[in-house]
Amino acid sequence: MLNKRKSAFIFDMDGVLTDNMRFHADSWVELFKDFGLEGLDAERYLVETAGMKGLDVLRYFLDPEITEAEAGRLTEFKDFLYRVMSRNRITPMPGLKAFLDLADKQGIQLGIGTGAGAKNIEYVLDLLNLTGRFQAIVDPSQVSQGKPHPDIFLRVAELLEVAPSDCIVFEDALPGVEAARRATMKCVAVTTTNRADAFSSFDNVVAVIDDFTKLSPKDLLNTISTKALSTLV
Repeated sequence: MLNKRKSAFIFDMDGVLTDNMRFHADSWVELFKDFGLEGLDAERYLVETAGMKGLDVLRYFLDPEITEAEAGRLTEFKDFLYRVMSRNRITPMPGLKAFLDLADKQGIQLGIGTGAGAKNIEYVLDLLNLTGRFQAIVDPSQVSQGKPHPDIFLRVAELLEVAPSDCIVFEDALPGVEAARRATMKCVAVTTTNRADAFSSFDNVVAVIDDFTKLSPKDLLNTISTKALSTLV
């Protein structure tokens, strides 16, 4: 049974724990060039499909009938390109580790709900020295539907034994913010991928931040309890 006295912070990984979404976008663009798709640039990927799992990205841009097996093969190749591009450039978001330390001290559960695959999760958390820091990690292979569906965030909440209404999601991508909304979770939007005004239509966004340097876990939970809107950019 869910313990509603608990609170949880659920983090998307790419674009939230680290500002790396441009590397993902560039690797998708390079992959699609091999298929003659010239109308896609990094900005279009980031606005329209950032945060989605590889199968959904490929069906959106390349072929709505692509099989899961072929999508898996192409996504793995794209992820290889991404790791080559980013290996020496993955760093934590400013203020992230201090924010996580404060959340830990206040007994807030920490989880990750990401569209990244297991290999990329291990890769990023290792480079950020965050391996073992989160009590639950959910990727698309563990749920039936990826973002903007709520499945990933709901599964993290289930594993943490925290009610969805007591969870705060940290997201940079519009499909991820929508997934949090459908999961009945409040959301802190991070401006690594989208401008602050891109989140204005979401009624579950309670803060918009550039990074974690000005954010207090205690103040954030107080903000949620009063249902106030805070913009910290």
